[in-house]
Amino acid sequence: MRVLMISKALISGAARRKAEALAGQGIDLTLVVPPFWKDDAGRRAPLEEGHVQGYRLVVASLAFNGHFHYHFYPRLGAIMRRVRPDVVHMDEEPYNLATLQAMWLARRQGARSLFFTWQNLLRHYPPPFRWMERYCYDHAAGAIAGNAEAVDVLRRKGYRGPAWIIPQVGVDPQIFYRRRDAAPAAMVGGAGAVGVQPPFTVGFCGRLRPQKGVHLLIEAVAALGGDVRLEVLGWGQEEPRLRALAASRGLGDRFVIYPALPSEQVPQFLSRLHVLALPSLTFPNWKEQFGRVLMEAMACEVPVVGSNSGEIAHVIGDAGLLFPEGDVSALTASLRRLRDDPGLGRRLARRGLERVRIRYTQEQIAAQTVAAYKQVMGGGDLETGG
Repeated sequence: MRVLMISKALISGAARRKAEALAGQGIDLTLVVPPFWKDDAGRRAPLEEGHVQGYRLVVASLAFNGHFHYHFYPRLGAIMRRVRPDVVHMDEEPYNLATLQAMWLARRQGARSLFFTWQNLLRHYPPPFRWMERYCYDHAAGAIAGNAEAVDVLRRKGYRGPAWIIPQVGVDPQIFYRRRDAAPAAMVGGAGAVGVQPPFTVGFCGRLRPQKGVHLLIEAVAALGGDVRLEVLGWGQEEPRLRALAASRGLGDRFVIYPALPSEQVPQFLSRLHVLALPSLTFPNWKEQFGRVLMEAMACEVPVVGSNSGEIAHVIGDAGLLFPEGDVSALTASLRRLRDDPGLGRRLARRGLERVRIRYTQEQIAAQTVAAYKQVMGGGDLETGG
């Protein structure tokens, strides 16, 4: 089966291991990625280097790079004619121009097409985006949703085709594992660990936007007092506000923001944390769609704490602590439990690692995706997710 996947998400070297896993499932895969993506904060995220094994990688420039709704690939028609795919997997929302372009070109080639969606809020878009969405609903052979609520949204908006709940990417255990040279002694040494213990370190990794709730994390760490540290790996519009808030709460050098790292260096950051927190907040136009850093932290044997916004509770399961979103006191209490009970942290770390191995490896995500391809082509019996 020849598959053409178009994905700006796979500019990440770690995420691109999904393509290797798909090829390892016997797929003749061509992956199209842009040379960079410019996000809504103006940050230019380049295509990360990495070896290409088992599939073909095509780097194609985008028109209107940085515009989420109306970017597209001027060379996609020529690429599609050369590849002659059986399946076109557009790793993009159905209300975007790039998805409309891929769907229309796939029809001309006689290929089956799928789109991907994270959208877990029922939102009605104005023309022309509503028309794009309707075209994609009417002509897609299938839809892959990153969470269960996204399937419900598809159905409520009138999509009637097959739909599968499959995360966009998984984690590669060869990249995301606990780096013992960076891990706090209390996390790896057991109750009898000796020597100077590092300060209890809380971490966050991701975009610095109001929706991510990092300001709540600053308040919680300040409430814990002592020498508790908060280390943030991220970027975004909230950075000046967060720095000012941390200073006003007296965190001083116990609060650090590191600039973004290449994806394959993130495990080193995660491994030195005692806990990874994701205190996301639901807004009228957004709620947490997955929280990929949660499964990355769990793969690195780091206990996780998350709010109950969107998909977080489903990702964590019983492998972490949950608190009501926006509740600083509950977040503080969760962090205090982990600080005061290292044994709890080790138990949650073991559960998290096991949960990732069962549900979230790249191989498992690839196997589910290939099963969807086969059903689209009429050769499988995978049950749909809605």
